[in-house]
Amino acid sequence: MKAVHRMLLLALAMAAGQTGAQEYFGDARPDAPELAKRGPLAVGVRTLTAAHNDQLDILRYSAEQPDPRYARKLTLEVWYPARLSSAQKEHTVYTDVLGSGPNDPKRPNTPFRFNGRAVRDAAPLPPGAASGAGLAEVAAGPTGALPVSGRYPLVLLSHGYPGSRLQMSYLTENLASKGYVVVAIDHPESTRADKAGFASTLLNRRLDDLFVLDTVAGWAKPGSGNFLAGVVDADNTALIGYSMGGYGALNTVGAGVSAAAAAYVPGGKLAVNQQGNPQYEAARDARIKAVVAFAPWGGAHKVWDDAGLAGVRTPVLFISGDQDDVAGYQDGVLQLFRKTVHADRYLLTYVGGRHNSAPNPPSPAMWRNFDDFQSYSEPLWDSRRINNINQHFVTAFLGIQLKNEPFQSYLDLPPLQADGTIKEDPGLWKGFPKRAALGLTWQHLSGQ
Repeated sequence: MKAVHRMLLLALAMAAGQTGAQEYFGDARPDAPELAKRGPLAVGVRTLTAAHNDQLDILRYSAEQPDPRYARKLTLEVWYPARLSSAQKEHTVYTDVLGSGPNDPKRPNTPFRFNGRAVRDAAPLPPGAASGAGLAEVAAGPTGALPVSGRYPLVLLSHGYPGSRLQMSYLTENLASKGYVVVAIDHPESTRADKAGFASTLLNRRLDDLFVLDTVAGWAKPGSGNFLAGVVDADNTALIGYSMGGYGALNTVGAGVSAAAAAYVPGGKLAVNQQGNPQYEAARDARIKAVVAFAPWGGAHKVWDDAGLAGVRTPVLFISGDQDDVAGYQDGVLQLFRKTVHADRYLLTYVGGRHNSAPNPPSPAMWRNFDDFQSYSEPLWDSRRINNINQHFVTAFLGIQLKNEPFQSYLDLPPLQADGTIKEDPGLWKGFPKRAALGLTWQHLSGQ
């Protein structure tokens, strides 16, 4: 039976490769909610690097070597509104890696490619030109203007463990087409290409996020010589994190880890991210205005106590499946949503969904290996439908938080009753075609 199963998967993969050769992840299905559609701006993409020097190399820590240091080289993928010539077409090919990390013979690191709707190394569209590009109520403010700064808001994206900067291209391209600069991070020792000890991920996510924010802020300054000079507003930033990226995003905006969790990293080195540590508390960054946390890890593993979660004051959109068997739901994401009591927060739940509420659909190459396929797919949900729903709600949430767009009605949805049912027909959710909101629940809690 296993052999038959493998042959079937291979045949389907070959068919997908033949029929989906020009598929672009993130394109709207016929039943996509209203705000999922791509914005009016062309999209460019570039790959940059940044080195965070003199960082603690926790994976080489020992009693004999208590403070090893190294430079963390971060690869960044940057999507942005672009000015294209008549000859340029929005098409690129991304190369990512399959597998669960180096030296795994069952899932070896194998490159795979997939299409993107962006132009490699295109010229950026000056923000002043974008303000007249027909962006009203989609990608700019209600009057068609950019935010007060006159520059594009910044979105930082942090992947899971292991993952990559490219695994949510359906969303990064979509946001760039709506007037955002999106910077996705490859976190060293946490990608599929270089996966290493978990202690590095626990320690470095917050530090990487803040370093990249500072780096982009430097690039944004006039005269920096970077193509983002005068283009992006780093003072108006959102964090999007998936799984361990969600853990890092919450940790970055005030969810200090508990004293018990500090023991998860050798030598007590996680104390730098611990609630009550004056150094940690002083690092709260007012430039971060919103967080989108997809299936954030940590709640079910007691990484935070109530006091730590109460430290979050930044608005948060949580997105999760209620059958998440990695981050947990009842004892995981749902508890994070309930206990971030000082933040205005929302929770979108995919009923029957597991942990893969964030990534692109499985590429045809993944169909050859069940574990690779399962790392991107959902058992009960079509990934393309999930992608469209995510685009819709993230567009509304970030539009409100970063651009003061008139999207609140898209988030003021029928509440849950005490028995867990929805008060009104979910098909009446604003922006959804009739009968198309089935399988979703929505909750909102205001900050105390």
